[in-house]
Amino acid sequence: MQVTVLIVLFGAIILASLLAAPRRASVEGFFGGAGLTGQAPGLWVLVLSQVTTWIFARSLMNAAILGYYYGIAGTLAYAAYYGSFLTGGFIVGRLRANGARSMQDWLGGQFGSAGNGCYNLVIALRLLSEVFANLLVVGLIFNAVLAGSGTTAIVIVAVLGLAYSAWGGLSAALRTDVMQMGVFLVVFGAAFVALIVSPGFDIGAVLTAPGASGPYNGWVLLVVALLQVFSYPAHDPVMMDRGFLADEATTRASFLHAFWISTLCIIGFGFFGIQASLTGAAYEGQLIGTWGVMFPGWIFMALMISLLVSALSTLDSALASAARLVVEELGLAPRTLNGGRVVMVSFMVAGALLTLWGNATLFDAVAVSGTASMFLTPVLIVALVMGRSVAPWAYFTAFAAAILGAVAYFGRGWAMFAAILPEGHKYEQLLVICVIVLLAGFTAVLVGARRG
Repeated sequence: MQVTVLIVLFGAIILASLLAAPRRASVEGFFGGAGLTGQAPGLWVLVLSQVTTWIFARSLMNAAILGYYYGIAGTLAYAAYYGSFLTGGFIVGRLRANGARSMQDWLGGQFGSAGNGCYNLVIALRLLSEVFANLLVVGLIFNAVLAGSGTTAIVIVAVLGLAYSAWGGLSAALRTDVMQMGVFLVVFGAAFVALIVSPGFDIGAVLTAPGASGPYNGWVLLVVALLQVFSYPAHDPVMMDRGFLADEATTRASFLHAFWISTLCIIGFGFFGIQASLTGAAYEGQLIGTWGVMFPGWIFMALMISLLVSALSTLDSALASAARLVVEELGLAPRTLNGGRVVMVSFMVAGALLTLWGNATLFDAVAVSGTASMFLTPVLIVALVMGRSVAPWAYFTAFAAAILGAVAYFGRGWAMFAAILPEGHKYEQLLVICVIVLLAGFTAVLVGARRG
């Protein structure tokens, strides 16, 4: 019965997304998000699009899982990444004040095509990880409600999501994001209200919960998030792309509204993980199996629909940003509708194939890409904020340090890294790596900086 309800409801949402996508597509709308008459998106279109693409399925699961293991500390640690809307809005404002139309535009002017190439490599990997992770959550959900159906569900969602994404590009993503966010808020809101009015819920206990493993590593992860939160939005093309679609006042307001809405949603979803730890429920299937036992069927279905909607909304935006990256920034495909569509197909196929890899550790992708992005922190602070000219060698040194740090965290079990990393939990190792990356990056950039 559950699987039938899930398929019907999610099928209806996909159908609604197909209907919401624009009937006619233009090149400017596909790559720049403009409407049929060339108008820029309004404030709440931008806000809802920003929110729904950032509270994607992987993030919701991460918030809940970290809440389960580390209590409120874990959920707050993940919520801290949503400070990226504040730092991202600040970065976009400074870029626009300098006359830049994108991160690549500014980086190219500072460090040439090689500097742009470093940045584009990082964001291409991030986009691929977003496609992979959200498809993975789709597979986890369907495997939980019907064993063995995950791969089939991934293929179906990939094909149908690609269908409307490839038709309208960024304009389709913006229009469908509004509809999908509306569905998410209603469905998740109902589940959240049911949680907090349930007899076993105690807000005091939730806000002081230690989690199944104790809060210490949650606080460690909070420090990591605070170290990464300045550079994190700058390497997210979905957020950066939306920073240049409307006028500056509308854009600034959209980042502020997106911050508080998305942060509340993430903390709210984290409550479901914390509640699971408080009741002593066993961790099963990325918490999906746990919730299936803990909650009444309709609440469980509401949580699953929330996750599926967030996965779908992120997929279309990731594909739209991938098309813009490959076509407009890298120039590897013609700036035509078909050129963008070929890129979308390539990223969706690659992301779907990665789900066969077998790695279901959802936070690792965030940690690796967040560490890789940290080369941008010293560069943006010294060059963009302080207005100093940074030598190319310093930029590339900071980039190399960040990439090495990301590889070290990903391969922390390899002998070459295990020999030099301190013993301890992986989040403690991640904190050490982040501190070293920032020290190396700032040292290089400050030595290689001169007044502009």
